[in-house]
Amino acid sequence: MSEKIEKMIRSTRDLPSTHLLGAGTPMCAGCGGLEALNGIYDILGEKTVFVNAAGCMTLLSVYPFTPFRGSWLYTAMASAPAGAQGIRDALDILLEQKRITTDDDLEVVVLTGDGAAYGMGLSATSGAMERNLDFIYVCYDNEGYGNTGQQYSGATPHAAKTATSRGFAGFRGYKKDLFSIWAAHNPAYVATVIGAEPLDLAKKIEKLRGMKGPRMIIALSPCPTGWDFDPRETVHIGQLALKSGIWPLKEYIDGKITHTKVPRKRVPVEDYLSLQGVFATCLNQREMKSCWTKYRPG
Repeated sequence: MSEKIEKMIRSTRDLPSTHLLGAGTPMCAGCGGLEALNGIYDILGEKTVFVNAAGCMTLLSVYPFTPFRGSWLYTAMASAPAGAQGIRDALDILLEQKRITTDDDLEVVVLTGDGAAYGMGLSATSGAMERNLDFIYVCYDNEGYGNTGQQYSGATPHAAKTATSRGFAGFRGYKKDLFSIWAAHNPAYVATVIGAEPLDLAKKIEKLRGMKGPRMIIALSPCPTGWDFDPRETVHIGQLALKSGIWPLKEYIDGKITHTKVPRKRVPVEDYLSLQGVFATCLNQREMKSCWTKYRPG
């Protein structure tokens, strides 16, 4: 399958030239989550139903309008996988009763922020994977509860300042390894992506389209308002996250983890941190490098 995907998407010229997601949404300028969603939706296509947990992306659909070409459903923050179960079951019943054809079937996609994925909705997600639910889960990870003022979440990195960790040392905890938690359930697929690397993202979405069962995606989503940087720097910050090793691009299939893009030359982690106001205090400390030792993924 991987060889077939390589032949289908080999360069950026093979990517869709126009976006399916409508423009003019009330999302923040430079939103890294929206950048990733555009790339994901372009590959999945219109026959998709998004089950959107409460969060930043809820702003995409302001009643009675929506930028999606297909279907969209809003759920509470912790219950998107349960909503996906109901939709998938209903579609399967309609298929079995021949009330719809396979051409009318929809891809069920959960769309949540890190607050739901890493925390509030983790139990529902675990249950969905245990039931081998045939769905795609997309987490746009902006490392905090961005929709309500950037309070810290299970995805917040060490020493970052948030609305609820404003002391000199910033957030004293460490970012949860959601990739490993999801992989421990042995789903069909788990991968990390970022909008700043659209070719890698497109290849992974195309690959999971040909699979069945739980397919899990974590998209690091640089957030200008929450991370305190100029919206024009979103792509650059995303690229620095890759080059510094802070956000490794990898995938899990059949018990094996593969790194899909490895930087030829690492850049100092300071290059990534220095563009974000939330790390200003950390950068001023002499032990800045040691304070990040536990955060950098292996």
